[in-house]
Amino acid sequence: MKVIGLTGGIASGKSMVAGRLMQLGAQIIDADVIARQLTEPGSDALQEIRRIFGSQYLDEQGNLRRKALGSLIFSDSSQREKLDELMGPRIRQEICRQLMQASLEGAAVLILVAPLLLEAGLEDLVDEIWVVALDRESQIKRLMQRDQLTEAQAQERLASQSSLAEKLGKATRVIDNRGDLLAAEQQIDALWKGVQGHASN
Repeated sequence: MKVIGLTGGIASGKSMVAGRLMQLGAQIIDADVIARQLTEPGSDALQEIRRIFGSQYLDEQGNLRRKALGSLIFSDSSQREKLDELMGPRIRQEICRQLMQASLEGAAVLILVAPLLLEAGLEDLVDEIWVVALDRESQIKRLMQRDQLTEAQAQERLASQSSLAEKLGKATRVIDNRGDLLAAEQQIDALWKGVQGHASN
């Protein structure tokens, strides 16, 4: 089974790329989805978050207040490290479980969508790395609009991730998302066609 790691900076367009790949028939494992599942009400991880960071990060129904926790960890690197130490091993374990399951089911190609693929040390789980590339100015604008952030908050979030240059240095393939949707989809379609061709040989 060939495993492709799909990554890129925050608000670079990874969700759009993953969505297009799903339309083309790709099987997806999404690290962000896994993180949400692992922190559902009543979960061990959520109880640990409550113990470490305080009950103010859970709402009255016992759900994680993600925006509030995000504000904390993106403004304080030591708090972000605590969360990474808590969630990183759990996320990796579940990714490995899903990869094994997909392999047993006979999947030929699988896409692992992981914004922090490099930062979380998940490179060893993939055969190729596809990076969605977008210039920093556009990233900041998209992030401010998407998450209703100030420019300073958006800058904090970008600073918490490795730079685009670092990601490009590890990339097997690059999807340039500076143009319109059609231009991006043409790149994605061509990449997927190439993968499918190799997988069938």
